[in-house]
Amino acid sequence: MQITSEQLADLNRAEFTTLEADYAYLEDKLGQRGVDAAAVVKQLEAFQVAIPSWALGAGGTRFGRFGTPGEPATLEDKMDDVGLLHALTATAGAISLHIPWDIPQDYEGIRQRAKSLGLVFDAVNSNTFQDQAGQPHSYRYGSLCHSDPEVRQQAIAHNIEVARIGEKLGSESLTVWLADGINFPGQHNFQQALDRTADSLSQIYRALPESWKLFIEYKPYEPNFYSTVIQDWGTSFMLAEHCGPRAYTLVDLGHHLPNTNIEQIVATLMYRGKLGGFHFNDSKYGDDDLTVGSIKPYALFLIFNELVYGMRHNPDNPYPAWMIDASHNIKDPLEDLIQSLEAILEAYAKALLIDQPALQEAQRAHDVVRCQELLQDAYRTDVRPLVRKSRQQAGAAINPLGAYRALEVRRHLTGERGSESRATGL
Repeated sequence: MQITSEQLADLNRAEFTTLEADYAYLEDKLGQRGVDAAAVVKQLEAFQVAIPSWALGAGGTRFGRFGTPGEPATLEDKMDDVGLLHALTATAGAISLHIPWDIPQDYEGIRQRAKSLGLVFDAVNSNTFQDQAGQPHSYRYGSLCHSDPEVRQQAIAHNIEVARIGEKLGSESLTVWLADGINFPGQHNFQQALDRTADSLSQIYRALPESWKLFIEYKPYEPNFYSTVIQDWGTSFMLAEHCGPRAYTLVDLGHHLPNTNIEQIVATLMYRGKLGGFHFNDSKYGDDDLTVGSIKPYALFLIFNELVYGMRHNPDNPYPAWMIDASHNIKDPLEDLIQSLEAILEAYAKALLIDQPALQEAQRAHDVVRCQELLQDAYRTDVRPLVRKSRQQAGAAINPLGAYRALEVRRHLTGERGSESRATGL
């Protein structure tokens, strides 16, 4: 299925009058506060978020998986789905592949398909948390941290191969997430496991192309775990420092213990120039991988406040690689991703509205009430007209979710692929 500019223009006509009125009102109100609405819209229009190939089908729990009709069964299908998202939102201009789930069979054909859809390839992701058919050694007791050097070398070689695949597609970064850890006290030696992991990551880092970045993800737990090897941002930061200047920490919103101050982690990493990647999702209890902004929207706004500050004041930190990392257990995955993209842009827009000079002044004066009011004034602003204006100016749908339903995208995908198609790797 393809969505044409004519279809979007027809749908936008019904939304245009309301948008113009809402935008004019907000533009005037923001102007009174010294905010250039058009400049904010331009920044929103430029913001792009990668869609991971594994987020286009239904996820699952430890107890089962409920598939979505018309799931993308091939890499080409997945790219087409991201292309649909990008046509509707003008914000999903990149795809992040997971290897070995998404190894191209025709690299030239895949590159041309991406170009036709307006997509680029973001970070490639390795997989040493599953045993693959035919591999000689198991990751049952770990991969990059394993006590057996042959297991470690197998995992290292896989990561290097993933980078080679990404290089052929134009990607420029590798994300490493490990499920390495232990279930019981005494199962391994903490220091030795960390030392082996550091050595393995260093070997991967040295094998990367000179222009590439290495993103090291962290996570404090998995179900029934006693500990993980890379359990927090400090360990990831330490490993990145050990590897070299092109290695960075990757922050996943779901990979924290309850009530962790994620915005402070973001600020600290950007201060040191070491925030490389950022994965969006939401959670109530742990790594729930829920729709972005569905549970803790104010926390997302506070995080974006630090991201915006860091992008303005920390030139040594690279522009972060943004990606949605969610699991769609009962929702239509594409609808869920549209909702997430909307929540991300709304949080970003609100952060852009914060009167930073006034906030700095209030901070210096220790006017705590004023500080809170400045943040909440921005947060309470209905920025949806700004987001919709950015969509309209980019040639996308003013109301992406409404357009998705009006065009009956899922019905068309199910007709093309069948109701039993299943996304690879899930």
